[in-house]
Amino acid sequence: MIQPGHFFELHDVRKEYVLRRGLLQRLTRRAPKVAAVDGVSLSIERGTIFGLVGESGCGKSTLAQIMVRLIEPTAGKVLYRGADVARLRGEEERAYRHAVQMVFQDSGSSLNPRKRIRRVLAEALSARGVGGAAARSEIATLMRQVGLDTALLHRFPHELSGGQRQRVGIARALAMKPEVLVADEPVSALDVSLQGQIINLLCDLNRELGLTIVLISHDLAVVARACTQIGVMNAGKIVERGTPQQVLFSPVDPFTRQLLASVPRGLAGRHRRLEPDISPAEKALRSVRQPRLPADEIGRQRSASIA
Repeated sequence: MIQPGHFFELHDVRKEYVLRRGLLQRLTRRAPKVAAVDGVSLSIERGTIFGLVGESGCGKSTLAQIMVRLIEPTAGKVLYRGADVARLRGEEERAYRHAVQMVFQDSGSSLNPRKRIRRVLAEALSARGVGGAAARSEIATLMRQVGLDTALLHRFPHELSGGQRQRVGIARALAMKPEVLVADEPVSALDVSLQGQIINLLCDLNRELGLTIVLISHDLAVVARACTQIGVMNAGKIVERGTPQQVLFSPVDPFTRQLLASVPRGLAGRHRRLEPDISPAEKALRSVRQPRLPADEIGRQRSASIA
């Protein structure tokens, strides 16, 4: 049963996938596994914006899908208001799915191309049992909340810009009256001029509606601008967590320092290339975790070995 108190927590969450089996694995009936999420524990306070940042393939999107129950974890627990969401049934499960909504990275593919925007929002409202005049009024309110003109309601998704489609995706999530909004790379497919507008919109919704937002990105600048807490993810694990000040100016983990070093500084800044980790699949096959070293340190070691 959902209880007041603790808001949104993850305890030692793990998600494994079985790799494609070769002939030897088929004969022995043993297949290697890869941990996309490897023992993640988080506690997210109500009304905050929590940023999750990391390289592509580090497990951010998998963790987001676990939060909204698109997929189930292999191990660990997700707690919402003190209740284990895996044990929720009936009305309580439905309430959780309404309360924790997701904004997808690709707004174009997440909207049905055959349905006008009015129908997209009306179907979301019908899941809450809202229809008729009440639905029409609420649709107009949703459009205002995300900064869109109601004249766009008769259009199809392909007739909107990328920024407008992303706003429709946010409006569809808001139609469920959520308490938690999980935004998975919501601005990565947008022009730089539009990215700031969407981030500002999320901040406004956090402030005006009290929404708890989990903002997932590979861009440190995006999460630093909006978030009250930042978690840095690498190879399926949370390697560092803190306020933007702590993570940006006093990083502890070597990967966080590398991530910061890869960001251009000023007009004359240069990208410092990050040396890649062993991929999760290769790590599963070889059972090896190589330490990550700064690129300049790797260069010095290589020069010394040649000499």
